Amino acid sequence: MQQLLDSVKSLSARERKALAILLKRQGVNLYGVTPIARRETPAPSALSYAQQRQWIIWQLEPHSAAYNIPLALRLHGALDVEALRRSLEHLIERHETLRTTFEQQGDEALQVVHPASPFALSVDQLAVGETVERYVDQEVQRPFDLQHGPLLRVRLLELSEQEHVLVLTQHHIVSDGWSMPIMVDELMQCYQAATLGREAERVPLPIQYADYAIWQRNWLEMGEQERQLAYWTQQLGDQQPILQLPTDRPRPALRSYDGARLNVELDAALLNSLKALARQQGITLFMLLLASLQTLLHRYSGQADIRVGVPVANRTRSETQGLIGFFVNTQVLKAEFGAQTTVTDLLQQIKHTAVQAQAYQDLPFEQLVEALQPQRDLSRSPLFQVAYNHQSEGHNEARELAGLRLEYQVSDKHTAQFDLTLDTCERQNGLAASLTYATDLFDAATIERMAGHWRNLLTGMCRDVNQRIADLPLLSVEERQNTLRDWNHKLAAYPTEQCAHQCIEHQAERTPQAIALIFGAEQLSYQQLNSRANQLAHKLREQGVGPDMRVGLAAERSLEMIVGMLAILKAGGAYVPLDPDYPQDRLSFLMQDSGIELLLTHAHLLGHLPIPAHVQTLDLADALDDYSTENPINQTAPDNLAYVIYTSGSTGKPKGTLLAHHNLMRLFAATDDWFAFSEKDVWTLFHSFAFDFSVWEIFGALLHGGRLVIVPREVTRSPEDFHALLVEQQVTVLNQTPSAFKQLMRVACDSPVHMSLQKVIFGGEALDVASLKPWFARFGDQAPQLINMYGITETTVHVTYRPITEADTHNPASPIGEAIPDLSWYVLDADFNPVAQGCSGELHIGHAGLARGYHNRAALTAERFVPDPFSNDGGRLYRTGDLARYKTAGVIEYAGRIDHQVKIRGFRIELGEIEARLQAHSAVREVVVLTIEGQLAAYLLPTDPAQDQQTLRETLKAELRAHLPDYMVPTHFIILDKLPLTANGKLDRKALP
Repeated sequence: MQQLLDSVKSLSARERKALAILLKRQGVNLYGVTPIARRETPAPSALSYAQQRQWIIWQLEPHSAAYNIPLALRLHGALDVEALRRSLEHLIERHETLRTTFEQQGDEALQVVHPASPFALSVDQLAVGETVERYVDQEVQRPFDLQHGPLLRVRLLELSEQEHVLVLTQHHIVSDGWSMPIMVDELMQCYQAATLGREAERVPLPIQYADYAIWQRNWLEMGEQERQLAYWTQQLGDQQPILQLPTDRPRPALRSYDGARLNVELDAALLNSLKALARQQGITLFMLLLASLQTLLHRYSGQADIRVGVPVANRTRSETQGLIGFFVNTQVLKAEFGAQTTVTDLLQQIKHTAVQAQAYQDLPFEQLVEALQPQRDLSRSPLFQVAYNHQSEGHNEARELAGLRLEYQVSDKHTAQFDLTLDTCERQNGLAASLTYATDLFDAATIERMAGHWRNLLTGMCRDVNQRIADLPLLSVEERQNTLRDWNHKLAAYPTEQCAHQCIEHQAERTPQAIALIFGAEQLSYQQLNSRANQLAHKLREQGVGPDMRVGLAAERSLEMIVGMLAILKAGGAYVPLDPDYPQDRLSFLMQDSGIELLLTHAHLLGHLPIPAHVQTLDLADALDDYSTENPINQTAPDNLAYVIYTSGSTGKPKGTLLAHHNLMRLFAATDDWFAFSEKDVWTLFHSFAFDFSVWEIFGALLHGGRLVIVPREVTRSPEDFHALLVEQQVTVLNQTPSAFKQLMRVACDSPVHMSLQKVIFGGEALDVASLKPWFARFGDQAPQLINMYGITETTVHVTYRPITEADTHNPASPIGEAIPDLSWYVLDADFNPVAQGCSGELHIGHAGLARGYHNRAALTAERFVPDPFSNDGGRLYRTGDLARYKTAGVIEYAGRIDHQVKIRGFRIELGEIEARLQAHSAVREVVVLTIEGQLAAYLLPTDPAQDQQTLRETLKAELRAHLPDYMVPTHFIILDKLPLTANGKLDRKALP
């Protein structure tokens, strides 16, 4: 072999390449076993892979300073400027990269090495009013011209005879972080020699960077690239997850690279604990710190697959050790977290990953990106968004030479090449760390909290290596106190001694002639409403209706619908709303599942309704003259059921939520200080009485002596007619889902007619506050007042209260405000740990508003209504399935659904229910349903690909309309030849058209 190596030295580059091809067939990579050869001519030559990527980036962003590498040295003492100039001249002569530029020749980018020439060093003075920091920042932020150079800029600032600042700025295409100590060391040696009147004795460089670039390409092409790429593709897989760190602002479409830096100091005691843990685990400090960062990212994002970019020097060849050049490479190191992963598990996983990666560190990152082809996104770096760099010892300490003391001048300007970068460096007195972050995304306060959480995790890891990652302390004691106690106001209690119907009876005594209900040309006073409901209630008592008995109510919008509802409550029962517009299949399920034995309805609906044989029916129009108009003796307690409302279920079956009178009564008592509803208010019943928003509309009016205008069904579908009704009836309280309000807003903003609205209350779905800009432009934000109320059926309609102002339209999130005073709320992770401020978690609601549970669904009730781990009184929490986060102290923002359950037009639905219904059809082989910009879209594979697609769409729409409400019928049906899958056989949702 040695004879072969000796003979190779005499070969030309072309002969060497031919021999390498022959040896490759024998499994030998010639370039891996022979020294790196020098170029035969100084002609322009190929770029390294890293340089090639930098060249492309510069062509896209020629005015960016994102890849400038700054170095500012403060020089204390008598400076020999001429000696410094000669030293710089020698440095530039010695390292070709410092006199290299780049050009494009056809399809090929080339690097051009220019002959060494005399170097001129000018001395600057500070301008009037200018600071050293500003001078340095302006210099390092100036972009480079890679075509014309130079790519090393040197400026000398004279502050006094005894103090100077030397600023050296390079472009990353010719240098890297590991090159900086080389540059400083050689510059100091040259300067010291120059002050003595001689040249520094330096061993000639064996090669130059351009030689390495050619060698790298040859070496990788002869099989090394294939070997290393196979490892990384297997390690990283075919799915490249994007780290979803919570940010303070929406991510811009293009990165600006604007950054800032937070310095963090870990004391010697903690560093010693970390080193002891590393020794005990048989790992390096680097591995331990990397694991801690990945744990932080896991706990912040909730993602199980965490990838971090780690720079490696990539100077494995001895010839490259003393070169200035762009050698650094980036590895993507992955950590996988499971529910039961312990600290020890993670540390050993990271050890295995990091050790293995060292054998495959030479594959250029650019080649990896090209092979894996992650989704291109100009707002993010590919493959990873957070980087980590560790130095075992610092290079930035002050140094002495030739009568000078050198200190590193720290710049206030920082470039953020990634969302976040953690740098750590061991010091004698502890660990110095810094977090460089993108200011487009993060506030300084957020990064300060993150640094504190990192410190808490490190402390927790040292304390117990056998604990689960999920149990490591993230929050400080003070933060935990904030989220669990301080940001949950002191719970107020609102005793509910009376039931809803009793309050309406008292209202009828106080204002008997006041109008209670209006429907078209018909109306009822409170006395009439109460008397009719009493008569029907007495009849219901005859039928055996009593406390907790569920009674069906299938009624069209009418006065009788409200009379029937109130009568059921007076009789002691709980009403089960059954919207006649629902498909028969759904109505049949609700009647069977709810266990009703009695149904109130209209005679003309009897032929339409799928009434079970055992269910008795009563006509709401039956004559009741023989029944008393007096209030029945109350048999109902506040804990008895008031109503059962069904919502969509993930298994394809709706679930009935059980709500008691006390749920309803405390809702209005607890919100009275905010709203102060009165007898002067006029409300509308806009929504279906099968939607729990109607509970707020109906009883909001009747419990306060107000007037309830029942909106005809056809009027709800015409924003013009609805607007006219609001004007005519002088409505003061309007409750709307955001979707419905958008249609009304268009009409109202164009109308010159005055409305009497005082309050518009949003609920039922997430509010896009920015969509309200036209409303605020026309009406302002005070008359009427707009209020966003987040809520869910299981917590009695509403949970929060948030007045919306015009200023909120600049906030892209959906603010949901503060909790109703008798409710508690927590944002928790999957292990019931409070999440950090700004991080998303599942919203949990506790205390007075919680429903009993789900009818006939004990397992689901136990899953969703869980013990409150923060309560000492045996309380419960409801797991909402909604994502939320603390934006600021005690202020929560809604962030979407955790599962596939979504809200369309205010109705909560499970996409699985729609998929199950479509899948049951013989014409459908496979199906998936998604939401696209607020609309449902069904992607399906037909059983018979030859079937006419339009006919199939119409058939499936008709099938769904026969079984599901209109709001659950997809707007779009996309017929595919196949559903796109990943290599692991999972549905590739991103690839759906």
